[in-house]
Parts: sequence; structure tokens; C-alpha cells
Amino acid sequence: MTGEQQGIIEKAKAFVTELFENESSGHDRFHTFRVLALAEKLAREEGADEFTVSLAALLHDADDRKLSPETYRDKARARDFMRENGVDAKTAEKVLAIIGEVSFRGSDSVTPASIEGKCVQDADRLDALGAIGIARTFAYGGSRGRKLYDPDIPPKTGMTGEQYYKSESTSLNHFHEKLFLLAGMMNTAAAKKLARERESFMKEFAERFLAEWKGEK
Repeated sequence: MTGEQQGIIEKAKAFVTELFENESSGHDRFHTFRVLALAEKLAREEGADEFTVSLAALLHDADDRKLSPETYRDKARARDFMRENGVDAKTAEKVLAIIGEVSFRGSDSVTPASIEGKCVQDADRLDALGAIGIARTFAYGGSRGRKLYDPDIPPKTGMTGEQYYKSESTSLNHFHEKLFLLAGMMNTAAAKKLARERESFMKEFAERFLAEWKGEK
């Protein structure tokens, strides 16, 4: 990465730090920085372009549908940041394409076209798994007024993107509706290994949760 590119990355870190200053739903700047670290690790292993991966990882939630529905379609925040900071047009368009491919959209989810996109998508999905994934699930559920669990509300699987976004479920159901699907959707070998380990921990937690809920433990 050139000195100029590194300077843009530092500006992007400052940008998302300010952007997510008051975010408490599990999509804060620390989530972004964890995704950055994981994506950079995967990029090195896969031989992907580090600058593209780093920039896309940092900007991947800037226009997230859940956080900024008014800029979701045109990705205005990410687009404006790159234009104002001199990112060349080719790289900017690739980053915007990656951002558009990253999110889980139920049965409408897509596999990124580039290895850079695959690294960022894997990194974002890995941060939804394991101990951090559990914490983020309940933080997000609380921010949206979701119940922890309700045995009368069964999980819905096989939802399309629109069904997934409109679904009113529980935090524990989210494990079955999304999180336990992610390990099988990873793109890179390293991410697949990490995902399996994190998923195993989550499944143990879910089993323990239900046992305690029923008063068995």
C-alpha cells in the first residue's frame, strides 16, 4: 500500500469513528475495525488488493440499510467520502460494488464477484459469529425492542431478503434464521475454519440458553 493510500485509510478510520460515535446496536466503530483486521488478514492469505479490501471494510456499514436507509441505495456516504479524498474512480466503483454485495439478504444473498469482496464479506460475517456475535445479536435485538426468546414464535428459515428485513422475530431465533447459516456461506478457506469454530461455540450457548430457560440447569 502506498503512502497516499495509507493516508486515505487513516482518514476513513476517522470518518467511521465519527459516523458511529453514538451507535450501540452492535454496528459501532469497533465492529468496523474488527472487520478491517479480519479482512486484511484474509486479503494477505488470498493475495487480494489490500487497499481495496481495507477501504471497503471500513466503509461497508456507512450506508447500511439498517443504519442509514436514506443513503442505502446510492451509498452516498461512502461515495462522497471517496470522492472528497481522492480515491480513483476505478477503485471507488469496485469498493461500492463490494459494499453492495456484503450484506446477508436471506435466500437473496450473493457471492461477491471479486476476491476482495469475498474477503470483506467473510470478515463481516465472521464478526456475527462466536462470542462477539452473541453479544452483538442481543445488543441489536435490544436496540430494536426484540424479545430475548419466545417459545410461541418459531424461527423462520429460507426467507428472501425482503422477508428477512421485515420479519419481527426474537434474538434467539436470529441464530437459526441467519447466524447458523453463515459458516456454510463463507468464501475463503481461512474464514471457513474460523466460522466453524465460532459457530460451535454459539451452538453450545444456544443449547445452554434453552436449558436454563426451561429450568433444566
